[in-house]
Amino acid sequence: MAETPTETLDISAQAPYIFEDATKKNEDQLMNDIPNSKDGSRSDSCTDSDSDDDDEAKQSLEIQALQIELSNNPSNYDAHVQYIRGLRKQGDIEKLRLAREAMGAIFPLSPDMWQEWIKDEMSLSSGSEAFQAVQKLYERGVSDYLSVALWCDYLIYVQEHDPSVRSCSVDGISKARNLFERALTAAGLHVTEGGRIWELYREFEQAVLFTIEGTDPKVRDKQVQRIRSLFHRQLSIPLADMKNSLLAYKEWEVEQGGNIDVNSSNLDGLPSHVASAYKKALEMLNARLNFEGQISNKDANEADRLQQFMSYLKFEQSAGDLARTQILYERAVTDFPISCDIWLSYTLYMGKTLKTSRIVRDIHHRATRNCPWSGELWTRYLLCLERNRASEDEQTTVFEKSLQCTFLSIEEYLEVFLTRVDSLRRRMSSTGVGTDLGYTMIHDTFQRASDYLSPHLKNTEKLIQMHSYWAHLEANLGKQLIAADSVWENLLKFCGSMLDAWKAYISMEIETGQLSKARSLYKRCYSKKFPGTGSENHSGHMPFLGSL
Repeated sequence: MAETPTETLDISAQAPYIFEDATKKNEDQLMNDIPNSKDGSRSDSCTDSDSDDDDEAKQSLEIQALQIELSNNPSNYDAHVQYIRGLRKQGDIEKLRLAREAMGAIFPLSPDMWQEWIKDEMSLSSGSEAFQAVQKLYERGVSDYLSVALWCDYLIYVQEHDPSVRSCSVDGISKARNLFERALTAAGLHVTEGGRIWELYREFEQAVLFTIEGTDPKVRDKQVQRIRSLFHRQLSIPLADMKNSLLAYKEWEVEQGGNIDVNSSNLDGLPSHVASAYKKALEMLNARLNFEGQISNKDANEADRLQQFMSYLKFEQSAGDLARTQILYERAVTDFPISCDIWLSYTLYMGKTLKTSRIVRDIHHRATRNCPWSGELWTRYLLCLERNRASEDEQTTVFEKSLQCTFLSIEEYLEVFLTRVDSLRRRMSSTGVGTDLGYTMIHDTFQRASDYLSPHLKNTEKLIQMHSYWAHLEANLGKQLIAADSVWENLLKFCGSMLDAWKAYISMEIETGQLSKARSLYKRCYSKKFPGTGSENHSGHMPFLGSL
């Protein structure tokens, strides 16, 4: 979503005692600086005070207006951003927390907004409880968008503030390693920035090595091998700083007693498998540098950059590396969070590749948070939940959320309703368990769809098709012929001037053996005038009469 500029949180209104000593010193200094012209200084002071009061009053009015706007329209993204910005300037901590939570419940926050939030919380409190709270914010932040900077901040924060990690205890080291591995999975393949995470990881392991110097040689050798393995892993990945990483590796090996020419640019002295992997990674990097240059070109317009991302994605997909393709998608949606095309492509690719996976479900969830106006993304989300055998409660929750969104067309609502019905029908047919409840849910879903859509789809084929589907399910799945007839009669209120509506109604009556009702419907048709030559109703009637 839109990013917000970094600002400084003013907490003076909440904690004036923090500045008490500094204020006294400033007052003493000011007394020495006051000129003899007391009247003039007082006049200037009053003017400044009046100006500050005016600014504060104006700011308060703006915040109140934004509050009203958000109470009336909680989905106004820009209003959320401006409201948070205003509260941050004002220094109203509690309201600021609530505002951020309210926005986060509807929209993902940009990496910059997460960094601001975390920075504010860190400046306000400390201790174990504060650490847990900040850690939770980091977890939420890295799940919204891919941000190497946010991951690096998170890794550094844990190393500096988690007592178990800071003391290099067994549990602390294990915790840090798990977090580093998660960071590598999320961003370690980022061509231009991923090297920062690898470097932090190596520095951490190097710090662990320092703590075990002079202990059991086997323990030390194991740690040395761990660092060596990290270097080898990094050198096998196409990253922008590969040459510097190679140099760092050579220098490190020399420190361990290796015989490698640090000043040489070739791969002499390296294990053959490392040299081979490095060459391959370098070739892969060179094949991607042009794409990287195009998507990082800030002078290009947004449409061109988006197209370059799509071209780059096609290239990665053709290479067949799922992890690399996914990270590029993550980079794309971070730069273009409200591009439906990117999210549709992302969900389609991951759905085909992984099919049933928690990862795919999470991507669909994020897609609908970024582009809630896309009915197609919601239908894909519902289908994904069905494939993953999500609970009925979860599927119902997502369905209800989709109906609260504002789609671009009425047809998108129809697709969401039909997707929900299809899912209920398939599950009901495959299990046979809870049939009564299952069909009641189908009936209720159709009824809601009809109540909402019929006025908007009056005299359209889509409305006829929906009611035809509904009526056939009432007759065949619900075993309620009377209910099926009611569906058709309700349709005629909105599509009674369309011959196709009558034809479909009559056709179902014949299929279910209700011949007398079919005859009655034909008689009702005779009294109506339909668009066309006027013979359409008779041409349909003759074959039926011949079958009696």
